[in-house]
Amino acid sequence: MTRTPPAPVAPAIPRALPWILLLLTVFGPFSMDLYLPALPALTLELEASTSVAQLTVTACLVGLAAGQLLAGPASDQHGRRRVLLAGVSAYVVTSLLCALSPSIELLIVARFVQGLAGGAGIVIAQAAGRDVFEGRELIRFYGRLAVAGPTAAIVSPVIGGLLNAVVPWRGLFGFLALVGVVLLVLTATWFTETLPPERRTGGGLGRTGADLRVLLADRVFVGAVLAQGMVFAAIFSYLAGSTFVLQEIYGLTPQWYAAAFALNSAGGVIAGWLGGRTAEHWRVHGALFLGVGTTALGAGGLLLSGIVAMPLAVVLAALFLLVFGAQFSSPALTTLALSEYPQMAGTASSILGTARYGFGGVAAPFVGLAGSLSILPLGIVTTGAALLALAAALLTLRRRGASAPAAA
Repeated sequence: MTRTPPAPVAPAIPRALPWILLLLTVFGPFSMDLYLPALPALTLELEASTSVAQLTVTACLVGLAAGQLLAGPASDQHGRRRVLLAGVSAYVVTSLLCALSPSIELLIVARFVQGLAGGAGIVIAQAAGRDVFEGRELIRFYGRLAVAGPTAAIVSPVIGGLLNAVVPWRGLFGFLALVGVVLLVLTATWFTETLPPERRTGGGLGRTGADLRVLLADRVFVGAVLAQGMVFAAIFSYLAGSTFVLQEIYGLTPQWYAAAFALNSAGGVIAGWLGGRTAEHWRVHGALFLGVGTTALGAGGLLLSGIVAMPLAVVLAALFLLVFGAQFSSPALTTLALSEYPQMAGTASSILGTARYGFGGVAAPFVGLAGSLSILPLGIVTTGAALLALAAALLTLRRRGASAPAAA
């Protein structure tokens, strides 16, 4: 008598895996922000101008975007674990190169490669989550990722400032290398492959191109990516312009500016959690439009403050709403972009991540066009980005023809 073979059993998810994925997500913020307290000392020692030294931030930002674009499709073809181990190993090496750089030019190059390596961690965290979670659990996981980023943005400059009190700027990059070593050990020990060979794509660049055509033909995916990119354009504009607005226009001391920044980041942490819970228990699109609408409300407050002089309290409230709404919408947008594509989650995640950092990097310089004594450019850029995000979000209302994500 012929026996029917048992159905394949999905591998158990190690308890440590979600925590490792959360740690991978903070690669970007840690790499971007940890050394910022030492930027003036770095500029002085390497005999660089302020504008050239700031290119070390830009180089890392561009690297993070490009790294995600490369690592995502590679992980769809070769598995998450192999690409992740290569990325974390490269991160350790390039962090050491940053610490040893004898010139600002070499530091900029090393920072770009460090960003490339760090981008692998970010994109694989999203893709691996899509590999192992479904429905409400997937929304909940992306809500946690939305919390991890703002938390790292709060903690990393504080850690950098404390470390910089006892070690020079080179020591901060040494610390990043040490963090990379710890994460490499954790990954090698606890990160089991989440994409088995039978679910991987093949065909190299040709297959990647075919996957891209499928994704870009999907109106829901494109809408989610564009909306997420525009929301991050508003966020990066806030990061680039708020220090000038609050310190040079409204006269806040660096300490009070840091307090306002920490308040907004804390609001972002709460918003990411609330956005994930709202999308999970109510509706994905409801959480999406509530978040993007709140971002637009905050941006409108900044625009109004640029046209008519407003008290500091109004500007602080507008900045808070801007950040809160952006983080609130992130779990819903990530779910809409990735939920329908488990077979190419790496490629889809790489496009989403590249849009976040790419749109943000393009928008941020525009807030300084009128110098440091006008809030109007910040209001124009953030309002424009928020309105474009709302328009892009409307594209996601047209379903693919498949079932909507759970709780949608």
